[in-house]
Amino acid sequence: MTTHHETAYQKAHDFLFSFTDFSLTHQEQVAPERFELERMFELMELLGDPQKQFPTIHIAGTKGKGSVAALSAAALCAAGCRTGLYTSPHLHVFRERMQVDGVPISEEEFVRHVDELRRVASGLPGITSYELQTALAFLYFAAQEVDCAVVEVGMGGRLDSTNILTPLVSVITNISYDHMFVLGDTLGEIAGEKGGIIKPGVPVVLAPQHPEALAVLRRIAAAQRSPLTLVGEDLQFASVSHSLQGQQMHLWTEDKESAQEIVVGLLGPHQLENAAAAYAALQVVAEAGLPVSTEAVREGFRQVEWPGRFEVFPASPTVIFDGAHNRYSARVLAQSMVDYFNGLPYVLIFGASEDKDIAGMFAELLPGASGLVLTYANHPRAAKLDVLRELSAGFVHSVVEAADPQAAFAQAGKLAEEGGLVLVTGSLYVVGQMRELWLQNNA
Repeated sequence: MTTHHETAYQKAHDFLFSFTDFSLTHQEQVAPERFELERMFELMELLGDPQKQFPTIHIAGTKGKGSVAALSAAALCAAGCRTGLYTSPHLHVFRERMQVDGVPISEEEFVRHVDELRRVASGLPGITSYELQTALAFLYFAAQEVDCAVVEVGMGGRLDSTNILTPLVSVITNISYDHMFVLGDTLGEIAGEKGGIIKPGVPVVLAPQHPEALAVLRRIAAAQRSPLTLVGEDLQFASVSHSLQGQQMHLWTEDKESAQEIVVGLLGPHQLENAAAAYAALQVVAEAGLPVSTEAVREGFRQVEWPGRFEVFPASPTVIFDGAHNRYSARVLAQSMVDYFNGLPYVLIFGASEDKDIAGMFAELLPGASGLVLTYANHPRAAKLDVLRELSAGFVHSVVEAADPQAAFAQAGKLAEEGGLVLVTGSLYVVGQMRELWLQNNA
């Protein structure tokens, strides 16, 4: 039976999604000129500018920004700071996108803040679902009196709704090819959009970058007179050891003799780069006066959880969930499979959004696969099975199709050998649906 309370939440959720939602739109229907910040500034002013009531860490980039956000928030929580975290997309429930101290916004708080948005949204023609979601997160963080909020950019940076912030520090993770239909066709153009979050005088941390992207970001930082920390140069890092329980790394600024040893709870070599970027950002936050000690950073990094990112569930077969959705992240994932499983072949369960570089992802992932199960998420932009089959031709002999997660697991189980591996990837939407089902069946 539906309760009044559930109805109120569903109504609030439906209201948010009754506005334009570019995440559900086919790429040829997305008009880049629809992206602008004036509306967002106007909306926030009508709400009393809640985003000015708490300091922030602002994170852009193609890959790793969610992991850097999770690591930063975990360290702030370990330091005893009341911590907001705004990320997208979600894995299981929409409310995961806005959290305080690791707990998603409650249905009651969600309804209350959506009611505040209702009052003003009708007077703003062209307002989008994502703009309202971002406003909702900022209203919630202000009401919860957070000491600091970690805010992940949705797409790009310069015109993203989150870019109304003036943060304590801006972070730009690795830039690779994604969303080119809005952000540009070259790494330099994409870097120009991501670098749009760099604010005058606000320190910026850059993860290691391709030279073309780095040149653009250095130029923007210099023009904005923003102090720059480059991971891999100003802050160096090295792997010490890794296992399925976590990985140890060294971090140092001057010489290796003074290196800090840190344990990172996230797996995969790319997470060391993300941890170094988060570490550099947290140094800036500490210098700004928040009580974030090295001990708190150590504790946060060790305990961090970021589901669906090279997340391993040992069983028979062992299942790995990873939200890789472009060629670069697929290459990193393939390397992680070698590092953690000695190149053991795996059955790949794969589904992706139609606008992604599916051929590129297959080129990275299928050479290590013994079988392929093609599937799709319940999402309007999901690539059709016949498209996936065509793009996978020539890589593996065993290719089967599954119209839903239950069938995909059943098919993968048949293809995987005793003690084998099943890797679920291609889209966070696919990973979210498959992971939820796996947890239900293996609780």
